[in-house]
Amino acid sequence: MSVVQELAAIVPDSPLEEQTARDAIPTMWVAREHAHDVLRALKQSLGYRMLYDLTAVDERVRREPPPPQTRDFTIVYHLLSYDRNADVRVKVPLDAADASVPTITDLWPAANWYEREVWDMFGIGFDGHPHLERILLPPTWSGHPLRKDFPARATELGPIEMPQHRIEEEQAALRFHPERWGLARHDEDEEFMFLNLGPQHPGTHGVLRIILQLRGEEIVDAIPDIGYHHRGAEKMGERQSWHTYIPYTDRVDYLGGVMNNLPYVLAVETLGGIDVPDRVQVIRVMLCELFRISSHLVWYGTFAQDLGALSPVFYMFTDREQLFGIIEAICGARMHPNWFRIGGVAQDLPAGWDRLVLQFVNDLRRRMRDYDALVMENRIFKARTRGVGACTLEEAIEWGATGPVLRACGLEWDFRKKRPYSGYDRFEFDIPTGQHGDCFDRAFVHVEEIRQSLRIIEQCVEHMPPGPYKSSHTLATPPLKERTMHDIETLITHFLGVSWGPAIPAGEAAVGIEAAKGNNTYYLTSDGNTMPYRVRIRAPSFPHMQMVPLLSRGGMIPDLLAILGSLDYVLADVDR
Repeated sequence: MSVVQELAAIVPDSPLEEQTARDAIPTMWVAREHAHDVLRALKQSLGYRMLYDLTAVDERVRREPPPPQTRDFTIVYHLLSYDRNADVRVKVPLDAADASVPTITDLWPAANWYEREVWDMFGIGFDGHPHLERILLPPTWSGHPLRKDFPARATELGPIEMPQHRIEEEQAALRFHPERWGLARHDEDEEFMFLNLGPQHPGTHGVLRIILQLRGEEIVDAIPDIGYHHRGAEKMGERQSWHTYIPYTDRVDYLGGVMNNLPYVLAVETLGGIDVPDRVQVIRVMLCELFRISSHLVWYGTFAQDLGALSPVFYMFTDREQLFGIIEAICGARMHPNWFRIGGVAQDLPAGWDRLVLQFVNDLRRRMRDYDALVMENRIFKARTRGVGACTLEEAIEWGATGPVLRACGLEWDFRKKRPYSGYDRFEFDIPTGQHGDCFDRAFVHVEEIRQSLRIIEQCVEHMPPGPYKSSHTLATPPLKERTMHDIETLITHFLGVSWGPAIPAGEAAVGIEAAKGNNTYYLTSDGNTMPYRVRIRAPSFPHMQMVPLLSRGGMIPDLLAILGSLDYVLADVDR
């Protein structure tokens, strides 16, 4: 019995219409007045306990005829069940004249920020939301950028002027008013202090502002203020070809390199029905694990530095430089190689790549023991992290935590194991977990993941299959260069494939991977054109940042720095 049939038996008064999606995720349409009941039944009766993502699509200019129930806008709920190892997608059609749905913040606390983002980007309301205000854009912003009638380029908006009166208005809009957030200025005994932490870059992994409600140095509550890194990454996807958008993905989690490319190209390949050769799969796995190590080394060194240990960051950045030498030898670039392609990779591995990789694996494996003695076994580090910023497994699922943050709570869940992609099922590795969900356990999981990545990379070197580095599928982009100079027809085909890119068949697909900071998913919608109709980036750092108030209440100001560091986020991943 399908989940749609199970749901129909539980909520018989809520008509459901099933839709076929290219990613094979069960997808159903439900009317606005029944949406809340359907979502509650999915969570409470069918075990879809995590609100994995919530977004919207402006359907008004689709080239291909949309599904039957689609009107001006569609709200898309993506739920995840760990018990079933399954997803479900619920879609609610809306008219522009009455674009609102009931809030689901009473079902999932994680819905708070997701609903605010949809309001910010699309202007769709959520009835009953406790604080429906802009989240990524300034409070003075006019318009909703992900609507199709909003310009995609700054040159279409006219010159930006900042006269003195506007500067004063912008500054006034940034003033924090506790009452608007439901915060009291005092209790029966004393008046609270409100402290701006930021907006600043040092120690916060990007520009971030957190307003702290304090009783002395104890944190009563915290209000994160994000959006300082917002660059319209999803809007950019609507004006780039399927191929030329790949470099933009590199900049989302800017420490993840090609790991940002992978969920995007996998989603495009799912839409296009493109199979990639075995060699491509193993090359992609190896590069992703190298970048996982690179990202974790940055986290390891800077987390220790956040807590007062200065030496580790120098040692670990030295390892990262050695790793970047390998990345540059293979890809031609370091932090942002944008090396994966639709259907393959940019070029084959260079001569001598295996020697470089194995030397790095052996060197880092040996030095990890020294780093454990410097950091993980340090009594000050333990005192600053054990029991600090803890959450239960139930709370982690309710708030949408994934990756090391979730596994630190004891759940042995990793997309690479539970839903193998790119051939991960052929590799042997373990899933590190914690027990207490605190800062120390999050650190432990990160450190052990470096060791597991070294195991995977070693297997890639030992079992790299022969074969082509690019699919022969006609939609693979760009076409293989050796096919371009035989005659004018093949040259024209190559020129069009590079400049315009392929026309991907109409449909939708969401593909997620186990990225360095958690689950990263690209949800792509195509209307059969040479550009995506809608690009949705489900970034892991976004729900993790929303958890900061939960993790920090009752702690001290120095504890907040440990909590922020243990979450391993970057603001470009939060803000996109």
